[in-house]
Amino acid sequence: MSLASWFRWNEPPSRISQRNPTEMVVETLMMELGWQIKQAEKQQRERENEYRKIKTGVDYGWLVSYPKPKHSYDISPGERLQLEDMCTKIHPSYCGPVLLRFRQLTAEYEPEVQEVARLFRSVLQEAIEKIKEEEEAKKLARQWNTKHKTSLSLMTFKSRARISPFSSNIKTISEDVERGTEPARRVWSMPEFRSAKDY
Repeated sequence: MSLASWFRWNEPPSRISQRNPTEMVVETLMMELGWQIKQAEKQQRERENEYRKIKTGVDYGWLVSYPKPKHSYDISPGERLQLEDMCTKIHPSYCGPVLLRFRQLTAEYEPEVQEVARLFRSVLQEAIEKIKEEEEAKKLARQWNTKHKTSLSLMTFKSRARISPFSSNIKTISEDVERGTEPARRVWSMPEFRSAKDY
């Protein structure tokens, strides 16, 4: 048996996983939620220990090691699925700002373990609403741009017809009076409109 089979330097380097960006966002956000829940549990244990110290008046922390709780707080499967579904609606470019906002709120409020998931849900909802608002704004901007383009094409069409108020062949009412003919239905004092082809 050769030693080369034990070592993996002969294998080609593994490439970065070709996962869907949405899956990566969901995984990242849910990992952050799990980590924040563990931090909240740790803070809660520390508060309980501080309360015991104050209550007994003696610090036996150096002597006693408190066992870690066997059952840490878990989110219900239904709630986890709802949160994952909300995470799929987060665009990858918003993942960082969502994480920062969630960390900021957990640091500011220091929520209990049970409140962390609700806080996470509110941050996700806020981000989803912001994404929808920006999409609507982009949609309106696109509609405005297409409407604006069509109005510009109408303006260029209108600009092809030119007004020639001082053209030599403009007929006036005084000309008709001199000739003794009745004026036509058209008012001759109005400028004459010609298309660009006539020039």
